[in-house]
Amino acid sequence: MEADVKAEKKKTVFIIFRILLILWMIVIFLFSAADGNESSETSGWVGRMIGSFLHSDFEEWTEEEQKAYAQKIEYPIRKAAHATEYAVLALLFFGAIDLKGRKRYLCAWAGAALYACTDELHQLFVPGRAGSVIDVCIDSSGALVGLLILWGILSLRRRLRAKSSEAPVSS
Repeated sequence: MEADVKAEKKKTVFIIFRILLILWMIVIFLFSAADGNESSETSGWVGRMIGSFLHSDFEEWTEEEQKAYAQKIEYPIRKAAHATEYAVLALLFFGAIDLKGRKRYLCAWAGAALYACTDELHQLFVPGRAGSVIDVCIDSSGALVGLLILWGILSLRRRLRAKSSEAPVSS
C-alpha cells in the first residue's frame, strides 16, 4: 500500500514538472516572438531598473545619461537573461524526466539545448530579431550551469543525509 502511495506521488510530481516545463517553453517562445523594438524596450527598462538599484543618484541623471547607461548594459542583460531562462528550462526538464543518474542530467541538458536551437530558428522569422549560434551556446551553457548547481546541491544533500545517519544517537 505504501509503495502505491509513493508511486502515485512520484507520478504526480512528474506531471507537475511537465506542465511547468510546457508553460516555461511558452514563456520563452513569447519572449522570442517580441519584435526587435519591443525586446529593446524591455531590455532598456531592465537596464534603468538596474541603474536605479546600483546608483543612488540615478534618478538625478539626465534622460540621456540614463538611456546611455541602459544601452551600455543591454548586451550583458540580454545574455544573462538567455542563460537564466535556459537554466530554469533545464531544471524543469530534469524534474520532468523519469531517468536516473547521468542520463537524466544529459537528457535535461539536451532538451534545453535542442529547444535553444528551435528558439533561435524561430527568431529568424521575427521582425527586428535574428537567430544566433552564439545565443544557442549561451543558452546551452546556462542550462549546463543550472544543472551543475543542481548536481552540487543534490550531492551536498546526499552527503549530509549520510553523515546524519552515521552519527551516534545520544541519550
